Amino acid sequence: MRSHADSNTPSDVDVVIVGAGFAGLYMLHRMRGLGLRARILERAGDVGGTWYWNRYPGARCDIESIDYSYSFDEQLTHEWRWTERYAAQPEILSYIGHAADRFDLRRDITFGTTVTSAHWDDETTAWTLTCDTGAALRATYCVMATGCLSVAKQPDMPGLSDFTGRWFHTGRWPHEPVDFSGQRVAVVGTGSSGIQAIPRIAEAADFVHVLQRTPNYSMPAQNRPLTPDEFDTAISDFAVRRRICQESDAGVPHPPPTQSTFEVTPEAREHRYEEGWQRGGINALSAAFTDFFTDEEANRVAQDFVRRKIHEIVSDTRTADLLCPHHHIGTKRTCVDTGYFATYNRDNVELIDLRTQPIERVTPRGLQLAGRHVDVNAIVFAIGFDAITGALADIDIRGVDGVELHDVWAHGPRTLLGLQTAGFPNLFMVTGPGSPSVLSNMLISIEQHVDWITDCLEHLNASGVDRIEATEDAQDQWMDHVAALAADTLYPQATSWYLGANIPGKPRTFMPYVAGCGQYRRECEQVVADGYAGFRLGHPSRVGGGNRP
Repeated sequence: MRSHADSNTPSDVDVVIVGAGFAGLYMLHRMRGLGLRARILERAGDVGGTWYWNRYPGARCDIESIDYSYSFDEQLTHEWRWTERYAAQPEILSYIGHAADRFDLRRDITFGTTVTSAHWDDETTAWTLTCDTGAALRATYCVMATGCLSVAKQPDMPGLSDFTGRWFHTGRWPHEPVDFSGQRVAVVGTGSSGIQAIPRIAEAADFVHVLQRTPNYSMPAQNRPLTPDEFDTAISDFAVRRRICQESDAGVPHPPPTQSTFEVTPEAREHRYEEGWQRGGINALSAAFTDFFTDEEANRVAQDFVRRKIHEIVSDTRTADLLCPHHHIGTKRTCVDTGYFATYNRDNVELIDLRTQPIERVTPRGLQLAGRHVDVNAIVFAIGFDAITGALADIDIRGVDGVELHDVWAHGPRTLLGLQTAGFPNLFMVTGPGSPSVLSNMLISIEQHVDWITDCLEHLNASGVDRIEATEDAQDQWMDHVAALAADTLYPQATSWYLGANIPGKPRTFMPYVAGCGQYRRECEQVVADGYAGFRLGHPSRVGGGNRP
């Protein structure tokens, strides 16, 4: 990129990549392998993506470390030794940094740079990206590796500016340590980040008030150190293990269920659930039976199991009742925790039900609820993200004839395969809406998307064209397909961030592809086998495009 002195003149590369998380780094590595000039633009000060920003106490992956890692380089797989079954944020960030160093990726990354706009020029077949620094970068192809959980939902509470203590957002945690010793802390939100942070904050703070609107299901991580023998065994056949992940639904190396819930006796059912609970992990129960996500009564049986577990762990009956969710289990992101429910047995933790005592405003000394005031020194907002599409919505993206992506997606995102949107040539998304993304192990989905895009660009070069665009008909067919798959499950019945329901004014569209990583991979492979059916290759006046079969 040019210096700031001539930053109004666009620079030229073949591929510009937005984001230096797992997806952006792998994309850069693959582009170099094609001999293309590529550059990453990254708003943070270093690599890491979501793991750069999410440094809150207890931040930890909910996919096993061995599977939440790159698979494209065998030496990398063997030289990095994970220390725990579920890696904590510092270890994951170190791993990403190690990969960046190992493949010398930082020299092609511009840090501290926020992309504000991306505009397409049909005459020159190029994207021009402008940044908050005033710099501009022009590229034939643009890859949005912006992440599904990268735009933190901001607290919108009257009086917050009057608060005399400190407040934090789990998704934008300070880099310096935060000491809660001797403090009274309010934690707002009991989603995944809240469930991970609350036990750690409670260990340090004088008192913790947990303000809960909606209780969530959470599975025990059953985390433990990885012994050298266990790690060596796991990676000895890593290629086989990875292939199992790629062909699975959720991107994890566990065999799929073969029986439905009511094919077995109640005793056998309870035993299988208990085995899953003791094994731990995000799919502790969902991997037990084939109808977990499709049959209401089957799902209710799994719900009942978790509610019984909560009552076994939490000693106070009223608190346990408040912690018991009643939505379909799994239809909101199931959490993975270490000691979350047991934390409510501590004398210094109080659970407050926001449905009966809503927050009226923030005061200089704390939070005014309906009927009481909570005095605190610090507030932690664990209120989530504008998921999947938030980072794209933050950029002024304009395609053919200056059409804005914001307008095209006004009633919900529209993509073909979650990879491209009609009217926006040469613009790719990694794990975009309409792909498995957040319903999967993100590393499995990231690598699959990056590999698909790489193969696509190699095909374009071999074909002597430099333009690819999803057709509107194929896009409509794909989104109808995605919606129909979701409608056959219980997912759309929950008011979840999968639907965008946590963001006021956001159109409610169920965004992920629910049929799993393996089936999605086969769909993508078939599109390629059919000559990139559904995509128009080359300029529309010169080359025609196919339709999705």
